[in-house]
Amino acid sequence: MTKKSRKIIYDVLYDIAGSFALATGIYCFAEKVNIAPGGASGIAIMIKYLTGLPVGLVILVINIPLVLISFKFLGKRFTLRTLRTLLISTVILDVVVTPFFGQYSGDRMLGSIFGGVCMGSGLGIIFLRGSSTAGTDIVSYLVEQKYPHIQIGKAMMIVDGVIIALSAVVFSDVEAALFGVVSLFCQTRIVNQIVYGSEKGRNILVISEKTEEIAQRILLEKNRGATFLNAQGAYSKKTSKVLMCVVRVWEYHEIKEIIYEEDLKAFVIASEAEHIMGEGFSDMKGKS
Repeated sequence: MTKKSRKIIYDVLYDIAGSFALATGIYCFAEKVNIAPGGASGIAIMIKYLTGLPVGLVILVINIPLVLISFKFLGKRFTLRTLRTLLISTVILDVVVTPFFGQYSGDRMLGSIFGGVCMGSGLGIIFLRGSSTAGTDIVSYLVEQKYPHIQIGKAMMIVDGVIIALSAVVFSDVEAALFGVVSLFCQTRIVNQIVYGSEKGRNILVISEKTEEIAQRILLEKNRGATFLNAQGAYSKKTSKVLMCVVRVWEYHEIKEIIYEEDLKAFVIASEAEHIMGEGFSDMKGKS
């Protein structure tokens, strides 16, 4: 089995695991107690409440146009990954989870919390492999492109806020919106912890005889910058170049794969970067 085949298998397995957690949060908790925690899933829950259409199918229908519209911003590779994830999550939600899983109909606060935790866990697992479920992420990105003064985090809050507010009208229940906020908060916190590490990055130092080759692949394949640091071994007195590269948390596994594909004997140090500012990351004002 080739490395590319193994990577595809791992990607699909992460999609399946993430989709199960996401579907559990949507069907078992949020849907039953009429909670629409933002995003395409929130819209789909409201549409099912009004029409009876399957939630997974509605999410897919909502997202396909968004993915196609944003093709030039996301690129072919990311678009195909997102479409794959959407198809897998649709099948798992409508064909596996909905017919065979039970629904929680107890306390709405518990439903909103556990729904948010499950959905956040599912999204985090999916994001770890560089994929996405589209929806609010894409809409927020497009809003930022149209109105650059609006940070993408704020754009997401605006989009999700509108959806949650709408849920109060659709369900004729103000508490639905309040519990939606609770669920969205839990979902966001879990995603941040799993994927973004509360907006932290990874600072990677690589000591290898193939730092040039590794740097070129990082530049070309991941579009990330890299820096060479002059170093000298304390024992050997041999001078060498140490490669330094700073990446987002979800990019780390891909950079690690590149390093060990080039040199299995590479010495790698990866540490947390509390806040990254500069080209490709946040500017001095905190804008991504």
